[in-house]
Amino acid sequence: MAENPTIVFRSPGEVAVEERGVREPSSGEVLIRTQVSLISTGTELTLLSGRFPPGSSWARYAAYPTAAGYSNCGEVVATGSGVDPSWRGRRVCAFKPHAAFVTASLGELHPVPDGVSDEHASFFAIGIIVMNGVRRAKIQWGESAAIVGLGLLGQFAVRFCLLAGARPVIGIDLAESRLRLLPNHPACAGVSPSKEDSVARVRSETTGRMADSVFEVTGDPDLIAGEFALLRRQGRLVILSSPRGPSSVDFHDFVNAPSVTVIGAHQMSHPPHENPEDPWTKQRNTELFFRHILDKDIDCGALISHRFQAVSEGPRAYRMLLEDRSAAMGVLLVWQ
Repeated sequence: MAENPTIVFRSPGEVAVEERGVREPSSGEVLIRTQVSLISTGTELTLLSGRFPPGSSWARYAAYPTAAGYSNCGEVVATGSGVDPSWRGRRVCAFKPHAAFVTASLGELHPVPDGVSDEHASFFAIGIIVMNGVRRAKIQWGESAAIVGLGLLGQFAVRFCLLAGARPVIGIDLAESRLRLLPNHPACAGVSPSKEDSVARVRSETTGRMADSVFEVTGDPDLIAGEFALLRRQGRLVILSSPRGPSSVDFHDFVNAPSVTVIGAHQMSHPPHENPEDPWTKQRNTELFFRHILDKDIDCGALISHRFQAVSEGPRAYRMLLEDRSAAMGVLLVWQ
């Protein structure tokens, strides 16, 4: 088998580049030579750190050693039987790990249109995860939204809420560097809890009504209970992050009495097929994500903070992120 450098989490805190071989495409599959892949600084760092409860879903996901990553952009270099040879040479994205070569079925492919660079296309997985969360929040034109945690998911949540017609949209984070990345939009406000009271600011921005929807994007289970205070009665709390453990919430005081709706928003809640009730599959959301890039509604370039050569610098990228990811946003692994 040909060499295939792959980023692998061998155990908590231990990351390496391993040669895992190239699996040739079977019937209905293609082989992709990776150009760029995007590190998920939330999910991947949780898996690498090992800081999650024993017996949790996180523990099952980890299953060390595990190939890291899931947001891959590359070029089709070979096709299996039954696949139109015209796929060769096409640029595609797929939910596949950080590896020089990956194999995918046709149903997993998201063609990248001309005009969208490989680097920007590699954001697709994060983009559609957030799009799905905003859809599940059922944001209506003129509603207000507060986003708590302005990492990459939170930055996209702010932008998609604005595109969906939310007014105002309030981004909340301790890191000034993240607040500075918020879009320059009259309906967008940034709040640092270290400098002002977030609840009071949300009340002011919403003329006393409080937020219709609050997006939890910190991943910190200890912060979730406090986020209910940002919501109006019968508002919606959207768990867009993947919290790293259990939270303690008084369901009477925080949920039942104010009749708040708590909404999960994992990427797996995309419908498997288009249907009249919900046509927004991963494929449809990816097409729209690329359309927003082409229309310049979304600038992924502004969110790129680091580029690393995957094979020679991959482990160093993860060590940097484990030490301090507050200055990191879009962290790219470049393969070619």
